[in-house]
Amino acid sequence: MLAPMLDWATWIALAVVLAMILAQAIKILREYERAVIFTLGRFSGVKGPGLILLIPIIQQMVRVSLRTVVLDVPSQDVISRDNVSVKVSAVVYFRVVDADRAVIAVEDYLAATSQLAQTTLRSVLGKHELDEMLAERDKLNKDIQAILDSQTDAWGVKVANVEIKHVDIDESMVRAIARQAEAERNRRARIINAEGEQQAAQTLVDAATTLAREPAAMQLRYLNTLYDVGADKNSTIVFPMPIELAGLLTRLAEGARPGDRPA
Repeated sequence: MLAPMLDWATWIALAVVLAMILAQAIKILREYERAVIFTLGRFSGVKGPGLILLIPIIQQMVRVSLRTVVLDVPSQDVISRDNVSVKVSAVVYFRVVDADRAVIAVEDYLAATSQLAQTTLRSVLGKHELDEMLAERDKLNKDIQAILDSQTDAWGVKVANVEIKHVDIDESMVRAIARQAEAERNRRARIINAEGEQQAAQTLVDAATTLAREPAAMQLRYLNTLYDVGADKNSTIVFPMPIELAGLLTRLAEGARPGDRPA
């Protein structure tokens, strides 16, 4: 009775060992995953996706995801070039393009990229004034993205985009900015009014020059004014007759022939 029991125990032990070996030897990777293979501790290639086979004990693998990672950069204290203290937060989009370098070149590419993003954010924004932080975010995003991408290239990481989310300012600075904006609007309004007065004055000078150069134009302008005033039936206006107009009418009357109908 003991021998059959030992045989069954042996077979069960062998089955368990075989199952463990198969579990270590057979790996299935998703479409967005890659396996960095090490044979006796030395890099031997990248495999995946799909079914891959490993030699138990001799080969090990490190699973790496190639999907885009959304990294939230915590709020950073930044002192701008004009000595204004602000808190700036951002978000970084990156992904692994070389799985072997992401495993071999850096211990933890996620933590390394996060720390690099924080220091780069403080360094870049500290070179700009507060107005530039508020008005030129697109340019700052591109500058930060270019610096991060160049430094993470050695890790096999590609930084696709960087977006500054919030620029938090003290309440006193918000009021100062509001006063500055109001002063700027008043300055522009005064400049526009002055330019309008200048253009109107120049137009009047041009009109006066034209009228002085052409006396007939002055008479036509005078008659046009009479017509405009006469259109108001509720007003009675008495004004002197210009000597030039009286002389013109006299000459026209003397030149008329008897029997002609008045024009």
